[in-house]
Amino acid sequence: MLFVNDSSVVHVETCLDFMIPIDAQHIRQILKEWVRHYNGARPHSSLGPGIPEPMFPKVEPQAKRHEIPENHRVLVTPILAGLHHEYKLERIAA
Repeated sequence: MLFVNDSSVVHVETCLDFMIPIDAQHIRQILKEWVRHYNGARPHSSLGPGIPEPMFPKVEPQAKRHEIPENHRVLVTPILAGLHHEYKLERIAA
């Protein structure tokens, strides 16, 4: 059985609006991945925008904000079969 408190219902509905769960186990798997993404990687405007429980270290501000720093690359991780994506900078080994 899946237990969700009232404050989580909106987030559960948002997540499941785009997914077709097969059974209760599949719903648990979807929600586990969504909660991890929601709390660990998704920006929250109320935090200015910030992330409640960031999984990656914060990147230092760059002089040219819309350029990838030298010796870095962008890694993309698909979430929920590509419904969402997480991005992070990774230093390229020299």
